[in-house]
Amino acid sequence: MKNLPTKWVYLVILSIVWGSSFILIKKALIGLTPLQLGALRTLFAAAFLLLIGFNSIKKIKKSEWKWIAISAFLGTFIPAFLFAFAETEIDSAVASILNSTTPIMTLIFGAVLFSITFTRNQLFGVFIGLIGSFLLILAGAEVNPNQNYWYATLVLLASVCYALNVNIIKRHLQEIPAMAIAAGNFLVLIIPAFVVLLFSGFFKQEVLYSETVHISLGYLAILAVFGTGVAKVLFNKLVQISTPVFATSVTYTIPIIALLWGFLDGETFTIWQGGAALIIILGVFLTNRKKKTTTF
Repeated sequence: MKNLPTKWVYLVILSIVWGSSFILIKKALIGLTPLQLGALRTLFAAAFLLLIGFNSIKKIKKSEWKWIAISAFLGTFIPAFLFAFAETEIDSAVASILNSTTPIMTLIFGAVLFSITFTRNQLFGVFIGLIGSFLLILAGAEVNPNQNYWYATLVLLASVCYALNVNIIKRHLQEIPAMAIAAGNFLVLIIPAFVVLLFSGFFKQEVLYSETVHISLGYLAILAVFGTGVAKVLFNKLVQISTPVFATSVTYTIPIIALLWGFLDGETFTIWQGGAALIIILGVFLTNRKKKTTTF
């Protein structure tokens, strides 16, 4: 990877890290509830990032804290719970594929809220990608009738949150160091996450002393440090050195890693789901085929 441009190195690393996150969520949910997982994931990541990056927070100006807070909730807090609830009903591999709609969402909200103009190919790609998402949900519901595929909409909602966040970082937080953004995000989230954890039932004696919970906490710790903490810093930097749509292109390659983990864990994936996944990727490819006519 020595000769690759820096942005591609970041993209490869993030693909591996985030591609492994979905199976870690699945394993952590064996002993934890979605509320517990989302809250603890945030708190563990906050502890890690503030330990290594607290001094960088002073680089955030007072006027920028509003955007840091909005970025924190859209880019981390809300999606953490949405994915946790979604994976109680749908396979981790399917969740990762639906997450690949993030670049499409980024383009849509970039145009609507941040004055980025559509090209014809990009508009066509948006419709193709959304059709693929719909077909993937239908195929999954048919293959796994015991799973509630309405929960797939939670992944799509998380993609909307990511899309808004990446545009906010590019527009309003471009000059702030990536570590400072990440540390500031989690400083904001400590109290909300602790409040959720307090009311999640985690501190009951039977939970705290459960061996299953302890094993789940191990998976969660890996998820929080690497899948949230380290990845958050890398992604913030990737947004700053590239474009929002390129940065979210990491979601094209994430499913490759997630599908491998899902297969090893015994998840079912049919040819029809594979076809729907290819339609999504085709749509995403079309949205990136030509440069946008306006820039940030």
